[in-house]
Amino acid sequence: MTEKSESADRLTSVLRPVRGGNGFEEALEQILQVVRLGLVPGGERLPAERELAERMGISRVTLREVLKVLQEEGLVESRRGRYGGTFVIHRQGTGSEDELRRRIAAIDVEDTLRFREVLEVGAAGVCATHGLAAEGAARLRTALTATRDAPLDDYRRCDTLLHLTLAELSGSPTLTTQYAAVRATVNDLLDCIPLLVRNLEHSQQQHVALVDAVLERDADAAREVMREHCAGTAALLRGFLT
Repeated sequence: MTEKSESADRLTSVLRPVRGGNGFEEALEQILQVVRLGLVPGGERLPAERELAERMGISRVTLREVLKVLQEEGLVESRRGRYGGTFVIHRQGTGSEDELRRRIAAIDVEDTLRFREVLEVGAAGVCATHGLAAEGAARLRTALTATRDAPLDDYRRCDTLLHLTLAELSGSPTLTTQYAAVRATVNDLLDCIPLLVRNLEHSQQQHVALVDAVLERDADAAREVMREHCAGTAALLRGFLT
């Protein structure tokens, strides 16, 4: 699978036909997830308007209204010319206590963390139990290598893509969609706290153990490593949130 086709598959996990009645709101939610999950990295271009509109089953007029909101929020920018389009703006962690309080007030943190654990542990167990085909195993190894080689300011995006890859490999589009949504919420919180090198080193050790367990089809070990991994992130967030 080429990098371009893999990227398209990832967008399929998030971009889907919207339901009637809330086209604008649901389209906005989906493209926000694309940005918050780093599926299109900062500095890179979103798919063409026609493709986005077709994927979500909305008019280009509605799509342009969505993109206008994202531009006003400082999340994307429009560029003209032959190589123009809508580009994602690099996200910067705010580190602001006021911003953190605002984001905490908008969500149920404990529910979010618990739901994430349920989805992640389940996905790890399913992947290990059923095993991965050669292509799936290669995708997982590639995602792991990306986290290892990522510069500090790109680590969280690569970390997100590793976990999203595992969700996709579970074979359940519903689980993948739900995971993308909850991970986007978790990322909103993570963006408000500092990157801690010691934590990232420990997290990477867990990533290696997790991938090894999945590829060795050791479901019990995969679930336990993932449960511990989620608990570590939850503890870190609680430490900064309280």
